[in-house]
Amino acid sequence: MDIKRKIVFFIPGKVHVLDLTGPVQVFYEANNYGANYELIYCSLEKNVISSAGLSFFCEESYANILLQSGDYIFLPGAEMDYLRSSEFKNEKQFFGWLTENNAKGVNICSICTGAFILAESGLLNFKTCTTHWKRIEELKASYPDLQTKNDVLYTIEKNLYTSAGITSGIDLSLAIIEEHYGALFAHKVSRELLVYYRRSRNHTQQNVYLNYRNHIQIGIHTVQDWLIENLESKYTIAHLSSMANMSERNLTRVFKKATGLTINQYTKQVRLEKLKTLIHNTELKSASIANKIGYKDSRQLRRIKKSIE
Repeated sequence: MDIKRKIVFFIPGKVHVLDLTGPVQVFYEANNYGANYELIYCSLEKNVISSAGLSFFCEESYANILLQSGDYIFLPGAEMDYLRSSEFKNEKQFFGWLTENNAKGVNICSICTGAFILAESGLLNFKTCTTHWKRIEELKASYPDLQTKNDVLYTIEKNLYTSAGITSGIDLSLAIIEEHYGALFAHKVSRELLVYYRRSRNHTQQNVYLNYRNHIQIGIHTVQDWLIENLESKYTIAHLSSMANMSERNLTRVFKKATGLTINQYTKQVRLEKLKTLIHNTELKSASIANKIGYKDSRQLRRIKKSIE
């Protein structure tokens, strides 16, 4: 049975809208694909005005939200004049709430200047973290005990997550979804959002389900999805071209242009990726694994296994 996880979005005063709505949309779309997230919103006050002047009404107080290990709290960024203010820094009960939840195993994620909120709580002391490149030096100067990095999109240390800013909150959210539901599921969500190029915390994503997707060719995406989900099935170029609504010649040309690989090369990469997963399943025999990735027998499987060992 799928675990239901609460995702709590704290809305600070003068919140940056995309810092909040980017991750919200990721988890919302994930639910549409079958994930099991409960999205909750809270703030210090019922009426919050964003940095862009957009108003939010948030009836729920953070103090009334009960969380357990495995749930998440997101801290989006906000205008620095608000985060620097004594008014905000004196919210000791709120920072205590963050600390208590962190001790229970709740994951806390900062987006952009939300790292200043997390730092003010003391939870980031001696931890690796990051924030928007414009605020790196201020974060270092304000909180010298932090291990601040300026060359990454996001960081993860135990159950503390920080991201560099704005759209990197989307990358972080997709990475969390991948932890829960796998790379292919995360790809489906990213494709729904038209985020075709997934970025990891190291700026690369070594996974065939997510690589070769930096294009907007709907027909090619359809073929890629079918190949991933039907490795055990034989196919012809005619079958794939019908699926993509292209001629056979055009499919082979556009597929190579969009992905950088031929269809056969891409299929081989998908087989290798799935093999890496299946060989860790001790209940599957070699013949069964070979069948699941589209090989005739275990002898073929032994040859390809050598390439990943």
